[in-house]
Amino acid sequence: MKSKEVRGLTEDQLDDQLVKLKKEQFNLRFQRASGQLENTARVREVRRDIARVKTIQAQKRQPKTA
Repeated sequence: MKSKEVRGLTEDQLDDQLVKLKKEQFNLRFQRASGQLENTARVREVRRDIARVKTIQAQKRQPKTA
């Protein structure tokens, strides 16, 4: 997920996206623990996507200064 895509989302959509990514991260952790994880790079991608969404959420919540 690119940051341009994330910036185009509303705050509600960002919240939904964050929940979705957290669930995926949880499932990936279980797959890794049980030895079923095939795409190990996906763990890193999801972690970075979560950080990206949280960063943009924080930026949108900051008051605009002139």
